[in-house]
Amino acid sequence: MLLTTFDALGEFDRIARRAFTPTRTGSVQPAAGIRMDAIRRPHEIELRFDLPGIDTDSLEVTVDRGVLSISARRSQEFGEDETPFIRQRVMGSFAHRVRLSDSVNADGIEAAYEGGVLTVRVPLQEKALPRKVEVRAAAPAVEAVSTEAAGAEEAGTEAAGTEETAAA
Repeated sequence: MLLTTFDALGEFDRIARRAFTPTRTGSVQPAAGIRMDAIRRPHEIELRFDLPGIDTDSLEVTVDRGVLSISARRSQEFGEDETPFIRQRVMGSFAHRVRLSDSVNADGIEAAYEGGVLTVRVPLQEKALPRKVEVRAAAPAVEAVSTEAAGAEEAGTEAAGTEETAAA
């Protein structure tokens, strides 16, 4: 009995990559080769790239003119007397590029690789952090009372007072 597996979509993907991306000439696999998650935190953005089986010496993280580039290489792990009869793992070079906004601090970017995951922390600049805007109460409007209106009010009060006195 021979152990075999067949993944139709995986096989199609492998054939398409082989047809359109000749890795023997050193060209790079499409960006779909590296899966990424992006998490926004209050003071940073964390990018996580799945790169299982990658030697840390082959990892390269660069920032150039607002573009973060991740590249890695997975080489074949077979000895001279070994011949694979099932191959599902992709070998070769991988790359992924992320355009950074102007609100990040490119000089503060840090990267760490652990457990097959490359974690890149991109700090935000102070101007990109959310801030609370103070809302001040508007100054009350000052009404200008004319001297004529004030004089008329006083005259009306005096007249009302004389009427009450006369009625009494």
